Amino acid sequence: MSTLNSLHSAPRQLSPKAVGILAAVVTILIWSSFIVIARASAKGSLLPLDMVFLRFIGAGLVLLPWGWWLVRSQKLSRSISWLGLSPYAFKLTALVGTIGGVGYAMLAYSGFFFAPAAHASVLLPGTLPLSTALVAVWLLKDRITPSRAVGLGLIFCGDLLVGGTSLLKAFDGGETWKGDLLFLSASTCWAFYSVIARKNALDAVKATIAITVFTAVTYVPVYAALLAFGAIKSHLATAPWGEVAFQAVFQGVGSVVISGISFTKMIQYFGPVRSTMMTALVPGLSALGAVFFLGEPLHTNLMLGLALVTVGILFGVRAVKSPAKPLSKPITISSVEVGK
Repeated sequence: MSTLNSLHSAPRQLSPKAVGILAAVVTILIWSSFIVIARASAKGSLLPLDMVFLRFIGAGLVLLPWGWWLVRSQKLSRSISWLGLSPYAFKLTALVGTIGGVGYAMLAYSGFFFAPAAHASVLLPGTLPLSTALVAVWLLKDRITPSRAVGLGLIFCGDLLVGGTSLLKAFDGGETWKGDLLFLSASTCWAFYSVIARKNALDAVKATIAITVFTAVTYVPVYAALLAFGAIKSHLATAPWGEVAFQAVFQGVGSVVISGISFTKMIQYFGPVRSTMMTALVPGLSALGAVFFLGEPLHTNLMLGLALVTVGILFGVRAVKSPAKPLSKPITISSVEVGK
């Protein structure tokens, strides 16, 4: 009887498969929601650089203490860690922090103030495999297989259908093309970060902490000082506190911390290939979310571009086999979340 009671009282643990599926659902939902919420915020009270500031504040509240604990628990020396907070040295911390932190966030959030969420769906997560492959060929001398080349070609055609139309409208005085270029630049920025992470075999969680540490000691105090002296325009002081708190929690804790951990767990169980196939749902889900929640029209060129990008992502990874069981050891993630 005592044995039965102990079994009933013992907490049930999720199986590795259940953890992997839950991590995949959380990752896809946060990535898709990031695009819809960021675009909705562009129509609200806050400006792009305000959003970046809140993203770094929210992430810092969680990851700075985590970094402090990690450095001390692993007894990292000053030559390895920076400021006793980042698990990497200053040079590497500054590199990933500039490219994957400040650069990506400023470009991405600024894009939402010019272009609709459907464009971001195609040009941010959708174009990432293409931009990452091109950067890897340049910096790492990677080879592109014929199957992968076809997939990347489909992604390029999808981007052209979306961005090309906006560029043509630029002659009519439209500004959507500015957002498209910003989204493409943000994707390229994240591609460089991904390749740097791969080249240096960076751990996903440690790299995210390093990015947050760098932004916390550079962007956050500089932006706060500029606000204090009235040197830049901001809506932080006039925006509703509820909106400010929500953006700090979602953009910082949700998009950076939670999706970073869930994406790592997802990769550990499903492997990088099957995970890429699942995240191919993000462009379509975020575009549909923009239609239902923001009332954005889904024009024919956007639908075709979205389809080409999604098929291109799937085609590029279909020939590669992924491990059927969880990996015994954590692996290094070369392309951490977008929204990131």
